[in-house]
Amino acid sequence: MPGLFELSGPAMPPVRGGAPDALVVLLHGYGADGNDLIALAPHLGQAAPGAQFVSPNAPFPCEMGFGRQWFGASDRSPEAYLGGTRAAAAILDGFLDDQLAALGLEEGRMALVGFSQGTMMALHVAPRRPTACAGVVGYSGRLVAPELLPEEAVSRPPVVLVHGDADEVVPYAAMAEAQNGLEAAEFSVESHSRPGLGHGIDQEALVLGARFLAKVLG
Repeated sequence: MPGLFELSGPAMPPVRGGAPDALVVLLHGYGADGNDLIALAPHLGQAAPGAQFVSPNAPFPCEMGFGRQWFGASDRSPEAYLGGTRAAAAILDGFLDDQLAALGLEEGRMALVGFSQGTMMALHVAPRRPTACAGVVGYSGRLVAPELLPEEAVSRPPVVLVHGDADEVVPYAAMAEAQNGLEAAEFSVESHSRPGLGHGIDQEALVLGARFLAKVLG
C-alpha cells in the first residue's frame, strides 16, 4: 500500500535559517489537511529553531466531502479504528523514512505532533518504529487498541498529552485511557488538562507542546 501513496503538504524551514538539525511532523485531524496545523509551526519553531516542520495531507479524501482523513470514522468500532490506523500507518511510515533520509537526520531528531485523528496516528506509529523518535505531542486524541501496545511496542519515545475537559468530539476521558495504556507499556507520559477547552489547541496547550519540543530536541 505505501507505494500507492506519496504524502505531501506544506512545510516551514528552520526559523533560525540554515540546514535543519531536527524534523517536526504535524499530523492533522479528520476532515482537515496539512494547512490546518502548519500554522502552529511559527510558534513551536521558537522552541526548536533548527527544526524543519512538515504537515502532510492525510492520504484519503474525507468521507464527509471536504478535507482529508487518515481513516474513516463512520464506523467507530474498535476493529474499524484499528484496521484504518494500521493501513494509514504503513503510508505514514514511508513518508517519515523519506523525510529523514532527505534531511540526513537520525530518528532521534524527529518529533511527531498530532491533533485528534493525527494524535491517534502518532501514538500508533511512533512505538512501532524500530528506533525511538525524540518524542510525541498528542493533542485531543486517543490511543487506538491500547491492549496491543505492550506486545507491539518496539521503541518508547516520551509522550505528552494535552486535552480539553470540554472536548465535544473526542471524550476528555480518552486522555486518561491513553496515559494508562502507554504507562502499562512502560512509556514515560505526562498529561495536561485544559479547563473549559473544547476540541482544539489553545495558547497554553501550544506552550506545553513547545516546552516539550525544546526539551526533547534540545
